[in-house]
Amino acid sequence: MAGVEPTLSAYANPLARYFAATRPAFLSVTLIGVLLGLASAHAGGVALNPLTAFVTLAFALVAHAGINVLNDYYDALNGSDAANTERRFPFTGGSRFIQNGVISVSAMGIYGYALLAAVVPAGLWLAHASAPGLIWIGLAGLAVGWAYSAPPLKLMSRGFGEAAVACGWLIVVLGADYVQRGAFAWGPLAAGLGYALHVANLLFINQFPDVKADAAAGKRNLVVRLGPQRARWLYPAIAAAAYVWLAGAVLAGALPPLALAAIVSAFPALAAARTLARHALRPAALDPAIRATIGAALLHGALLAAALFLAR
Repeated sequence: MAGVEPTLSAYANPLARYFAATRPAFLSVTLIGVLLGLASAHAGGVALNPLTAFVTLAFALVAHAGINVLNDYYDALNGSDAANTERRFPFTGGSRFIQNGVISVSAMGIYGYALLAAVVPAGLWLAHASAPGLIWIGLAGLAVGWAYSAPPLKLMSRGFGEAAVACGWLIVVLGADYVQRGAFAWGPLAAGLGYALHVANLLFINQFPDVKADAAAGKRNLVVRLGPQRARWLYPAIAAAAYVWLAGAVLAGALPPLALAAIVSAFPALAAARTLARHALRPAALDPAIRATIGAALLHGALLAAALFLAR
């Protein structure tokens, strides 16, 4: 195991315990997604509203936290996390709060749904402050997040996890833009899809250390379906699609030329692809590739957001 897993003695304080159970370090992908949406609206000539921008960010993080908690809950029910002996904590195998007796299964389920429920009044207020179409964006985001791990859809167990994640983080960008703009636009789609593909690649690479436990639990994700040796070549394909989209959006005039700065994130993505190609069957060797994938996603989104803020 790659890191120190949680224990009840380490999280005797209930507030610290429940906060840590949301896996806060991984909420950074939502932070960058919201910033990218705000940057898209700014580049479109919109004067940003600080209050609605803050509420958007805060409750997007709460929604992501709820999805993380529910994923742990449903992976506890299907047994995949308990059976995972090759996990690379803290990246794969869940938060381990349930498996290590820190939080009960039922408490984790209640907590996850409570976090998602807390998003609803904030979303309604934001829709009132911007435009009614935000309700549909919010419902779509909550539906995708719930369906990712919850039955009967269980998208992550049917080979649609990457598509669900890409849709989910594209919705984050679209929603953050919509709150400021008050209308649908092509700009956040142009800005968000490449970033969403990087986030999907993070889910994808995390499935390699978990492949045996996922297969035993009946989770038929892409790595289980294809096998690690064949599935490893999908990683560079997804990353390449993100950069092709970025370049195409710039050529089409949907993004400013400065947006090409985000191509710098190809360096950590390429390093991750090379490590995965060599060690797809060796979970213990994949930590650097997982870290590089996180870095590629965050760097891509941050550089693109900066470019959009500057380009106006």
